[in-house]
Order: sequence, then structure tokens, then C-alpha cells
Amino acid sequence: MGFLIDSQTDGGTGVWGGCVRGLIRRKQVDSVHVKAHGHYQLAKELSILHLIAIGVGSTIGAGVYILVGTVAREHSGPALTISFLIAGIAAALSAFCYAELASRCPSAGSAYHYSYICVGEFVAWLIGWALILEYTIGGSAVARGISPNLALLFGGPDSLPAFLARQHIPGLDVVVDPCAAILVFIVTGLLCVGIKESTVAQGVVTTVNVCAMLFVIIAGTYLGFKTGWAGYKLPTGYFPFGVDGMLAGSATVFFSYIGFDSVASTAEEVKNPQRDLPMGIGFALSICCGLYMLVSVVIVGLVPYHAMNPDTPISSAFASYGMQWAAYIITAGAVMALCSTLMGSLLPQPRILMAMSRDGLLPPFFSDVNRSTQVPVKSTLATGFGAAILAFFMDVSQLAGMVSVGTLLAFTMVAISVLILRYVPPDEVPFPSSLQETIDSVSLRFSQGTHNIEGTNDGSLPLLCKKNAQIEYPAIVKKEVQANFVLNEENRRKVAGWTIAFTCFGALVLTHAASDTSLPRLLRFTSCGVGGLLLLFGLAVLTCIEQDDARHSFGHTGGFICPFVPLLPIICILINTYLLINLGVATWTRVSIWLLIGVFVYALYGRTHSSLQDAVYVPAAHADEIHRSSVDSLA
Repeated sequence: MGFLIDSQTDGGTGVWGGCVRGLIRRKQVDSVHVKAHGHYQLAKELSILHLIAIGVGSTIGAGVYILVGTVAREHSGPALTISFLIAGIAAALSAFCYAELASRCPSAGSAYHYSYICVGEFVAWLIGWALILEYTIGGSAVARGISPNLALLFGGPDSLPAFLARQHIPGLDVVVDPCAAILVFIVTGLLCVGIKESTVAQGVVTTVNVCAMLFVIIAGTYLGFKTGWAGYKLPTGYFPFGVDGMLAGSATVFFSYIGFDSVASTAEEVKNPQRDLPMGIGFALSICCGLYMLVSVVIVGLVPYHAMNPDTPISSAFASYGMQWAAYIITAGAVMALCSTLMGSLLPQPRILMAMSRDGLLPPFFSDVNRSTQVPVKSTLATGFGAAILAFFMDVSQLAGMVSVGTLLAFTMVAISVLILRYVPPDEVPFPSSLQETIDSVSLRFSQGTHNIEGTNDGSLPLLCKKNAQIEYPAIVKKEVQANFVLNEENRRKVAGWTIAFTCFGALVLTHAASDTSLPRLLRFTSCGVGGLLLLFGLAVLTCIEQDDARHSFGHTGGFICPFVPLLPIICILINTYLLINLGVATWTRVSIWLLIGVFVYALYGRTHSSLQDAVYVPAAHADEIHRSSVDSLA
């Protein structure tokens, strides 16, 4: 029989036990049965080419036009190309995890959606809340960066028309940026027209940006062969800062790959998500990595790394060879890159708000989908309005680190979700309490069928042994002869669950001890040893024990399967945790305040309005039969 989850009381455990159960309640993968009764349908318009445009456009920002100079001068030197390669491989680890979850759970919400299915409601809420902050600040920061670059195309920093130029308000000591706010409103209006139309526009803008980068690669290669690649003829060698400097450069340029997760947020609007989502993520990341590496090869070869201009490294490199006119092409590429990134920043957030609203954690206002355009117009307008105000009034460059927190938290949680999916996938499915009668009826039928099988003594083979037996057994009813197997399976799930938890804790201990140089030497090395042992122990245990058979039927099957599990997700967790630890105290202080606000919002609204508030959880083996019975009863 199904059992009722109530956030206020939970059998003998009392109020606090019920609250804890409410925090870890998990929702069902959106199946064909759920979608059949849904009211919020997005248009399925996107193909692989659309997804590549979203992924490349969201990833390649104007940062690459500046980042190559800063990282080469301070960290990598001529080895900048290897830094981009290592960072691309690290990003690919997260991309593999995203690809499997996106194809298995193709619904709006991205990492929030996956966390809700695999981990629990409260963690999913925090991930969604952090992503809201990431996309809002990210979009505002990108918009503020467009106007200075746009002004360069018109002749200089002060060449924009008065109504677009930045203005200083003395009384408030605020620099307002009308151009940034206007651009946000334009992109918001475009996103409201339709997902296909906005993606086509983003594809056009992204194409211009890619063409500018190809110009840098082709023209720079010509100059390099003509002049002899002066940047590589240095007495300091290829690694002037050593391998450590090159790895530090990788950690810095890793953030230039952030953006491919925007592809996963459009999963519900993809025509063939099992095929197109993994390919879209993979192709987008490969294109970005290839372009980054080729640009870095050319630029560090044209100009010695120590002579690079940290603000305008690419245009300055061409200017040093008498090609000042190339600065206009490069600036145009930077403007297009920023516009494309702005669209990529504003696209996912309305879908995350919509997903959270569907689940009852936010007001139903955000879940409305326009019938004609089939996009969440109200969420898109709210997102655009908030980002426009922030871009108009605030210089959010000092808050840029907060963008990375949301992304890295999402990357980490997606990797953990892959481990959970493989070893301890949810074995219970939530249904609305209105179906309690149907649930009881189906559970009773399963129980009676099992009792009949157990009572068979007519000399014939029991049904369990017949080759063509077509009956399913509930997970909660087991034969006595299977007791040892049940015990082993139950223990396997417990061991796997605790091992995943200890592995994550080990990654946290190891990265914190390795990063905190203020710790006493003995304590630091001891902590590193303990964390490393926990990681190795977790890897060994998860490698030795079998993965759960239910993983084969979890969600939508037939899509991409993440390779090298558990090694790949564990490495992904370790890398992302290390980057999170190193974001700095000031960044974490700001993010903690935002997350604390989120906890209050969840406690006051989300917890009591959750769609799982009165959910009835039944064994997964019963789910299809309950769906069929509920449809038959409505017919």
C-alpha cells in the first residue's frame, strides 16, 4: 500500500521527523503519464543546430578577448593553450554528467530538476535559488559590459548618444547605464516571441562572433608565419611559471566554459531530447574548446606573454603589426559575444522559475505558459525586469564571483545525482493523494497475486518458475526463499548511499585542506590524507559493488550514458569543490546571505505549498499499473 508523507506529522516520529521527511522528499521523473495531464506545455521546436547555437552563444563571451592576456601574463605564458585544453577536459566531465541526466529527465529546470529527483526537495530548492542569483547577476554584468565595447565601435568611450551613455548621479553616487537596460529589455522581448525565433536570432549573433574569432585565427596565423612567431622564441621556455602556473591558468580559464548548461535548461523544448541534448552539449563544448585553443595559440605566438596588453590583448597584438583596423573587427566580435551571452543568461532563468512554480515552491504566477508563443512569458518578463533594473543602477562586476558559485554548485550536484542514479535510484514514486483509492486497489491486486503464487501446491510448477510468467511483484512483498537476496540488496543500497556521502565529504576535506595555507602544517597534511583516503575508499567501494538494476529503466531510456562511473563523477565533484573553495570569503559571504534568504522563503512558502505536501509514495513497480488504472477510471 502507498504511504502518506505529511510534513507536519509522520507516524511516531513527530513534527520534527515529518519536517525532515519533507526536506528529502523526491519527485517523479516527468513521464508520458505525467505530461498527459499537464497544463504547462512548452513548444517542442529545438533541433541539434539550435542547441549548438545556444551552447556556443552562452559559453563564448567577451571574456576570451581579455582573458588570454591576463592568464598568459600571470599564470601560463606560452602554455596558455594547454591551460584551455585542461580546463575544457574538466568542463567535459560535467558535460558528460549533464548529458545523461538531460536525456533521462528531459524537463525544464536543469540542475534544479535533477536534484529534486535524485537528492531531495530542500537541496533542489537551494540549487534553484542559487541559479536564480547566477543568471540575474550574470545577465546584468554582461549587459553592463556591452556599452563600453559598443562605444569603441563609434569612435571612443564617450561617443555613444546621450540617451545611451552612462551618466553619473552625484547625489546617489551611482553610475546608471541606460544602454544596458535597453538591451536587456530588447532581449527579453525577443525571448517572449518564441523559443525558435529567439534561438535563431542567437544563432545569427553567435555566427558573427565565431567569424570574428576565425578572423583572429586566420589573420594571426598568417602574421605568425610571416614574422616567425616571436612569442615562442623566449629564453624562459614554454612553461615560464612552471606546471603549477599552467594549472592555475586552467582553473582561471575554466570559467570561460560556463554556459553549456543553458542547453540542458531547454530540454523540454527539444524535439528528440534523448539524441539531440547530448549531441548539442558535446558539439557546443567541443567548438568552444577548439576556438579557445586556436586563438590562444595565435596570440601568445604573435606577442611575448610578458608584453601582452592585459585589457585588449588581441587587438593590441594586431596593432603591433600595423593592423589597427583589425581592432574594429575584434570589437564587433566582442559586442556580438556579449549580446549572445546576454541571451544565454536570460534564457534559462524563466524555465527554472517555471519548474519551481510547477512544483509548488514558488507562486503559480511563474508557471503560466502563453498559448500562442508557448513560452513562460510572465517568468521571462519578471526575469528581464529584474535584470534590467540591476543593470541600470548597479555595477555588478564586483559580484561576478557569485555567478560562479551557482554554476559550480549545480555542476557538483549533477555529478552527485549521476552517482545516486546509478547506485541508489529512487525506488518509490509519488502520486497525488487524490489517487489513494486507486493506489490501494492496485496494491491489493499485487498482494493477492503474490499470495496466490505462494499458496500453489497442486504439483505443478509455481508461476515464479514458468518461462512465460507475466506478473510483476511489488518491491515491498518478498518471498521467504529470497530473504538473503533482499538483505543483500538492501545492504548494497545502504552501503552505496553512505559511500557516496563519505566520498563527497572526503572531497570537501581534501580541497579545503589543500587550499587553506593558514592551517598548521601537520593539521593540513593530516586533513589532506584523511580526505584523500575517503575519496579512494569511496572510489574502491563503488567500483566493487554492483550498480542498481533499476538504472536501466530510470526515466527516459535510450539516451546518453555517462562513461567511467564512478570515477568520472568523483573527479568532477573534486574539481568543482576545489574551485568553489577557492572563490574567496567575500564571495561566499554574499552568497550565504542570498541562500539564507532562500531558506526563509522556502520555510514560509515553498515547504507548505509543495506539490508533494500530501504525496502518496508507492513502489516503483506499481507506477505504470496505477497510471493505467487512473486513466481507466477517468474514461
